Amino acid sequence: MNRYPLWKYAILLVALLIGTLYTLPNLFPDAPAVQVSSAKVTVKIDTALQGRIETALKEAGIQADYVQFDGNSIKARFGDTDTQLKAKDAVNKALNPDAAEPSYIVALNLLSRSPQWLSSLHANPMYLGLDLRGGVHFLMQVDMKAALTKKADALAGDARSMLRDKNIRHAGISREGNTVVIAFRDAEQRTAATDLLKNQLPDVIWTPSGAGTELQLAGSLAPKAQLAVQDAAVKQNITTLHNRVNELGVSEPVIQQQGADRVVVQLPGVQDSARAEKIIGRTATLELRMVDDGTEALEALRGNGPVPFGTERYIDRGFGPIIVKKQVVLTGDALIDAQTGFDENHQPSVDLTLDAKGSRIFKDLTRENVGKRMAIILFEKGKGEVVTAPVIRSEIPNGRVKISGAMTTQDANDTALLLRAGSLAAPMEIIESRTIGPSLGKENIDKGIASVKWGFAAVAGFMCVYYLLFGVFSSLALGFNLLLLIAALSLMQATLSLPGIAAIALVLGMAIDSNVLINERVREELRGGESPQQAIRLGYERAWATILDSNVTTLIAGVALLVFGSGPIKGFAVVHCLGILTSMFSSVVFSRGLVNLWYGRQKKLKSVSIGQVWKPEAEATDVAAKA
Repeated sequence: MNRYPLWKYAILLVALLIGTLYTLPNLFPDAPAVQVSSAKVTVKIDTALQGRIETALKEAGIQADYVQFDGNSIKARFGDTDTQLKAKDAVNKALNPDAAEPSYIVALNLLSRSPQWLSSLHANPMYLGLDLRGGVHFLMQVDMKAALTKKADALAGDARSMLRDKNIRHAGISREGNTVVIAFRDAEQRTAATDLLKNQLPDVIWTPSGAGTELQLAGSLAPKAQLAVQDAAVKQNITTLHNRVNELGVSEPVIQQQGADRVVVQLPGVQDSARAEKIIGRTATLELRMVDDGTEALEALRGNGPVPFGTERYIDRGFGPIIVKKQVVLTGDALIDAQTGFDENHQPSVDLTLDAKGSRIFKDLTRENVGKRMAIILFEKGKGEVVTAPVIRSEIPNGRVKISGAMTTQDANDTALLLRAGSLAAPMEIIESRTIGPSLGKENIDKGIASVKWGFAAVAGFMCVYYLLFGVFSSLALGFNLLLLIAALSLMQATLSLPGIAAIALVLGMAIDSNVLINERVREELRGGESPQQAIRLGYERAWATILDSNVTTLIAGVALLVFGSGPIKGFAVVHCLGILTSMFSSVVFSRGLVNLWYGRQKKLKSVSIGQVWKPEAEATDVAAKA
């Protein structure tokens, strides 16, 4: 009657093994480490660099626990902080001979001491939030006026190109604040311009003014369009910040919008706020220039003379030195989008989309320079580097540019990302900066663990005293629930913060409710005269509907917090929702598996250890009368 088939026990055993396996990494403390990442987007991290780091450590007489390449950075773990600091100096000296222009970021970090065999199974510890691990916190203000000014400049260029294409004469285009002003000497031309611009630029409100030969047409963004520009500027800045923070190798950074014009950046594990501020406050700009392939330039490349007048020497990524003209043809401001694609030979390419002004300039440029090379240069920290220098094959009239050549699919992805998010859409200023030390983070962890530990002990103690053996089963199910919850968070590589620990403590209290319902239902069936085996079966079956209803309603509230909340609230909601799902499995399936193992094979079971089964008052009176 109360027996599980073998496959159910197999499922429970697998769940127990998986839960134990993926919970284990969280029991190991952090160890000091050195992390090496790229200081320039054009410098790649690969296995060859790992060999250089291992050689540098060996020459310095420093023994690392291991040196590992994880795809974006190389991490070396050490036994103590003194060795960590020596290793940082040795690696930095080997990789960055020129301290004024470092190619690599060598930063201190913390790594788990969990064994390599666990890492090989992708069993990694949960990420810890800023409040638990320590780190730096920035609050950044986006300059919305600059974003609107930049948009107004683009509108002025677009309007100039549109009027030129339709041969509509005007007396000049200027920008006054965020308003584009077009002067006319003829009312007919102004009317034609108004019709064209209203049709082509629907987000702009055009207002005619003036009289006689001093006619004007003023255009300003509609309120909704202004909000859209500001929102887009914040979102693009957040994307760019994510790309920059990746260079710091931060585990699960928090970069999110706060209000209309502010961005919160939290970097757990980073203690050097000056370095972090330097990275996230960095600016990168793009320029398109023509390559000088003349005789004097070629001689200069061979080292037989100086570079020609009006040119500069740069490094072409993967190809070496290149001579580029100083005249800037286009800047990254004209770039609308950059995506990866394939050319006519099915080779990886980068597809660029330019705005109206950029399209016109690029059309003239490509028509006049067929067969010549054009360089796309990235300027970062005051230094320029050629990303690619393709040959112009034909005139490109529509502002859609396809760059192809000696590049892999990964190169195309990297170049597109670089061109698309190489610079901030609007300037940002750090208005608040604070550092949370690791000692405070450790104190928070200790207090959080203590709260969960004592909460678990109190609940388990009450259950064992009140429900005896069934209370023991309930406590074991509660421990199984905690194991599954931590394993699930580790598998998801979720970030645990103080609100998350609070959610775990709350889940423990809520999870035991299901076992209380089951135990009381079994007691009720026993009071009703059912046999112990029948009471166990009916108790679990009839309590299930109530357990499902109560957990689903709580889950709905948790999902609402997850959808509409942000930051700490969302972190709380994730743990809360996962805890509800694991508690339903552990309290019903796992606890019944334990009960079935203990009582299921006893055919002549006369009683169960579930505490005092209180008889109804009327029944107790009848028993006394018969006695």
